[in-house]
Amino acid sequence: MSFFSNFQSDKCPGAISGNPLNGMCEKVCIQAQKIFDACIKQIQLENYTLTLTDLEPCNPTYPLTFISAKSVSSKGVITSLCVDRLADKPGCARVQATVNIPVEVLYTDACGVEGTARSVVTVKQDVLLFVPAPSIMPYRVTAEVSAVCAEGTFNEGENTFTVNVCLTIILKVAIDVEILLPSYGYCAIPPAQDYSQEVCAGFFELPLYPQGNSRTK
Repeated sequence: MSFFSNFQSDKCPGAISGNPLNGMCEKVCIQAQKIFDACIKQIQLENYTLTLTDLEPCNPTYPLTFISAKSVSSKGVITSLCVDRLADKPGCARVQATVNIPVEVLYTDACGVEGTARSVVTVKQDVLLFVPAPSIMPYRVTAEVSAVCAEGTFNEGENTFTVNVCLTIILKVAIDVEILLPSYGYCAIPPAQDYSQEVCAGFFELPLYPQGNSRTK
């Protein structure tokens, strides 16, 4: 028997007087990412070395002058993941991972030509998270990231910048699941409203002729 046919009542729940679910008469299975646990860490890395790759233009005139650097994606790359369940804390685990954050570096060379380069900020994480019990569908640990560098110094002969990095890392324990939900039906999509700058709105709203009683002398 499927979830669609396994309907316990032949009436809509909303048909019951006073039911707060008024209007719900359908069960819908949606595919979603269930987050079992998550944590956020915001840190500052001082004197971090960014190694430059994929320079564009490929042959800049050295030395380089740092402009800025920031992450190019909100998805961090997790490596060296280790999950150790804790016997004294049921459901909890020590999660150790290396989070790699791709960044784009902007600079100018000695001739004033602007250029870009790629680099990676690497951060080790060691946190406690709730981890679900073993199941056929495995959980995964993901990282959402953001990195910004406002200042940097070029290291001649090394093709690197020394920077201070502001980092935000959100670690999540997630599984893609199918969830059964009550539904109000499909969304009603309203027509788009075109933007226009109503420069004459105040003028057109004025009455055609002065209002009020006329005065005679």
